[in-house]
Amino acid sequence: MRQKTTIIDRLLEELQHGLSTCHVKPPQHERRYPAKTEKSGELSEQQQKDIAGLMRVNNAGEVAAQGLYRGQALTARDPKVVTAMETAAEEENEHLDWCQQRLSELNASRSLLDGFWYWGSFAIGALAGVAGDKWSLGFVQETEEQVCKHLESHLKQLPEQDKRSRIILETMKSDELQHAISAHKAGAAVLPRPVKTAMTWVSKVMTATAYRV
Repeated sequence: MRQKTTIIDRLLEELQHGLSTCHVKPPQHERRYPAKTEKSGELSEQQQKDIAGLMRVNNAGEVAAQGLYRGQALTARDPKVVTAMETAAEEENEHLDWCQQRLSELNASRSLLDGFWYWGSFAIGALAGVAGDKWSLGFVQETEEQVCKHLESHLKQLPEQDKRSRIILETMKSDELQHAISAHKAGAAVLPRPVKTAMTWVSKVMTATAYRV
């Protein structure tokens, strides 16, 4: 008979997952690395530095998304919502792997503040889950819509010859859009404008900081 999971067990599991997300290379997944067969043209040293900054921001965003979804899964009421959040977190982990592979190719490191992004987002996600499943789903929809805008902006900033980064971000954008659509169909509530504005400002702070650190 399977032993019943206690809240202490869940918290220890989340602690382990958070530490792994922020400090350990993500596991390989079924889908192959989007840039595996893509070839980029020659990039200048400054271009490589700029691209690395963008990919570091995207990596930090995926770390934050994992924290958000895991926090929501911890406090969500509906088992279907819990499963949906855990599945979304797993898919974001796939994106995390792609971002880190590209950073490695550019001889660049991930953000030193990944732990801050993860646990801050985890706390926000847990609070959203306590507020109710429709609000939790609303956070998913708004988060993914904002991420899509960021990815579109990054795609415009990439040098034309950087086909490897481009295919990664295009694939991620398609996945994030699907997450937003799924949350909307599942009954996501429309977040109040002040909440959306606050999320936008937090995102801007993370973007500006993770690009450099």
